[in-house]
Amino acid sequence: MSEKNHSVVEINQEFPLTIKRLGINGEGVGYYKKQVVFVPGALPGEEAVVQVTKIHPKYAQAAVKTIRKESPHRVTAPCPVYDACGGCQLQHLEYNQQLVHKRDILIQALERHTKLPIAQMDIRQTIGMDNPWYYRNKSQFQVGKKGEKVIAGLYGTNSHQLVDIKECIVQRKETNKATQVVRKQLDKLKIPVYNERTKKGTVRTIVSRVGIETGQVQIVIVTATDDLPQKDKLIRALENKMPEIKSIMQNVNPASTSVIFGNKTILLSGQKTIEDKIEQYTYHLSARAFFQLNPIQTKKLYDEIKKASELTGKEKIVDAYCGSGTIGLWLSQGASEIRGMDVIKESIQDARMNAKQHGLKNYTYETGTAQEWMLKWKDEGFKPDVVVVDPPRTGCDESLLKTILTVKPKRFVYASCNPSTLAKDLMALSSKYKIEYIQPLDMFPQTSHVESVTQLVLKEDN
Repeated sequence: MSEKNHSVVEINQEFPLTIKRLGINGEGVGYYKKQVVFVPGALPGEEAVVQVTKIHPKYAQAAVKTIRKESPHRVTAPCPVYDACGGCQLQHLEYNQQLVHKRDILIQALERHTKLPIAQMDIRQTIGMDNPWYYRNKSQFQVGKKGEKVIAGLYGTNSHQLVDIKECIVQRKETNKATQVVRKQLDKLKIPVYNERTKKGTVRTIVSRVGIETGQVQIVIVTATDDLPQKDKLIRALENKMPEIKSIMQNVNPASTSVIFGNKTILLSGQKTIEDKIEQYTYHLSARAFFQLNPIQTKKLYDEIKKASELTGKEKIVDAYCGSGTIGLWLSQGASEIRGMDVIKESIQDARMNAKQHGLKNYTYETGTAQEWMLKWKDEGFKPDVVVVDPPRTGCDESLLKTILTVKPKRFVYASCNPSTLAKDLMALSSKYKIEYIQPLDMFPQTSHVESVTQLVLKEDN
């Protein structure tokens, strides 16, 4: 049976639609003859005429033809490539309303993936930013060619068309500048850029990161080959144009993949790491180390994690998916011992360096998975009072959730960047843990992403 037979609509069909809410990817959601219709760019409360672009067994996608009744919260997106780029989804929505709808996206995920009593849950108002622009401290722009000219940007939504981005208004000005300086030198020195179709060429991606408090800039040039033509001239040019560059790295990724980094990283010039600070803490950041992309909101996020941890100074803490140890450091003054783990070896090296530099006495950072180390430590007699996780978008590994239910820390603090995987994980944990509250937080203004901190407390009968 074809997909069309499941559907009450047909490709190219036009009809009026009232938008009820925003979906998890920032698109408008409406219902036509009880069928869910997703409409990118449409806002809740709007009445639009839409045209069907795709049909799936359970829903349809459509494009806006005309808006008959416009939302009072609609604004003109300030970015000139907003429609083409796809990096942001909500620039056309007033910022205070973005915060309202992000909380709603979180609630929708809980409704879809859990049987929890959501109406009785403490789901707080979203914590936003005073200035929701120019906040990202790291950019990863793909490199390509337009005619003979080197361009750098992002692939458009659902396409392999590279959108040339001269200035991204959610990126820090320093990373915008660094990307353009590298792009111009690639062009000037005729350094071959990688062509995904022919699998020929060298430079694939320009990654730039800035320490917002220190002003230090790191450039990582991701290449498909070990050889980087005109390497010495490129390094000299970058250092002359931007004295704030403290680290120039080359990462080699020969694989046909959408993953940015390969396993091999080479120091071309300067230091292997740059530094950034959040309050009194200085962090060393290597090329592949994870560090939050919005340091202003990171402080608020870490404060929420600390609040949910309810530390008295006596607690033993496990910081799972610890990255460069940033959360562990933030919690260290309220804890008696910090242990953390991560599968990226360089992150663990950074975490140990950061802990040592800040005079932490009782810390252990190991390379490997959280479930592997927590069970090993349990067998050795170590029982954490608080476990903190800040996992990738895929959520917690199933074996980690089983480990948590086995180890049974008194409190489990879950920082999430994906409401859907959070909801599924909370459902799995709810047999032994009570969800005290969920605090949404906006780490990525202008996008549909929702970060949150959930406090779970072990039920008394466990």
